[in-house]
Amino acid sequence: MEKVVEIPVIWLQGATCTGCSISVLNSVRPSIANLLLEELLPGKHINLRFHMTIMAGSGEIAMEIIRETKGSFPNGYLLVMEGAIPTANNGLFCTIGERDGKPTPLTELAKELAGNAMAVVALGTCASFGGIPSGRPNPTGAMSIVEFMRLNGIDTPFVRVPGCPAHPDWFVGTCAHIMLYGLPKAEELDELGRLKLFYGKLIHDNCPRRGYFDTGRMAHKLSDEGCLYEVGCKGYVTFSDCPYRKWNGGINWCIDNGHPCIGCCEPGFPDVMSPLYERFFEERLPKLKLDEATGKLTLS
Repeated sequence: MEKVVEIPVIWLQGATCTGCSISVLNSVRPSIANLLLEELLPGKHINLRFHMTIMAGSGEIAMEIIRETKGSFPNGYLLVMEGAIPTANNGLFCTIGERDGKPTPLTELAKELAGNAMAVVALGTCASFGGIPSGRPNPTGAMSIVEFMRLNGIDTPFVRVPGCPAHPDWFVGTCAHIMLYGLPKAEELDELGRLKLFYGKLIHDNCPRRGYFDTGRMAHKLSDEGCLYEVGCKGYVTFSDCPYRKWNGGINWCIDNGHPCIGCCEPGFPDVMSPLYERFFEERLPKLKLDEATGKLTLS
C-alpha cells in the first residue's frame, strides 16, 4: 500500500474575530471533514495539528504540539496565519501560551514558525494586509504576517488569501493547489501574492449590474435599480471571483443582495475603502513600490 504523505499544519490566530475560521469551517465542497479527515488528493493528507479555537487540547499540552511540530518537521509544515500581528509594546497585546512562566507574545511565535515553515498562508485580509485591527489609529501596531516577515528578514514563500472573511473555496483551493502542484509559481500569483485562480479578475468586469454602469443608470440609494457605484461600490477596484462563485454554497453574494462591494479583498481595507456608502476615487488606492535591492513589491 502506498504511504500517505501528511502535510502538518499549524494554524495561528492573532488579532482576529475568528470569522475566517468560521467561514472555512462552513466549506461545502469539499467539506471541512473531507479536508481534514480524508485524502483530499490521492496519497496526500492535511494534518491540522494546532488550531486554538477548535482543538480539544489546551494549556501546556497544546503548546507542546507547536514545539514538537516545529522540531520534527523543519521546513516541512504549513503555517496558516489568521488575523493581524500586534507588534506594539513588544507584542504585549497578543500572547499565546507561556514559556518559563511568562506569556509568549505572538510576535515571538510567528517569527519562529514562519521562519521554519515550508510556506505561509495569510488567511483573510487581517493576515494579508493588516485589515481592521491595523485601522487608524492602530494603537496595537497590528500588521500583516507578510509585512511582519519582511521587517524581520524572513523570506519563507507566502500566499495571500484575503477577504473579510475569506471565501472557504479560496482557502481550500489554495491548500489543494499547494498539495497538487507544490508552491505557486510566480506567474500563478498576482503582484500582491494572491492566486490569480481566485483573484485574477475585477468584480466590476463580471458584475450582473455592469449593464447599468455601461448605460449610465446609477442607483442613488440602496433600494434603487442600477449600478451601485454612486452609493459606494468598490467592485471596480476589487479583484475576486465573487460574482460567479458566490457565497453560502453558491446561493448569494453582496451585489445580488442589493449591497455594494466594500472592497474587503484589497489592501487598505477598511480605511482606504471608507466611508463605505460614498463614491470611491481610485487615487486613494495604496501604491505598489518595487525595492530594487531585493526585488520585492511593498505597499506604500
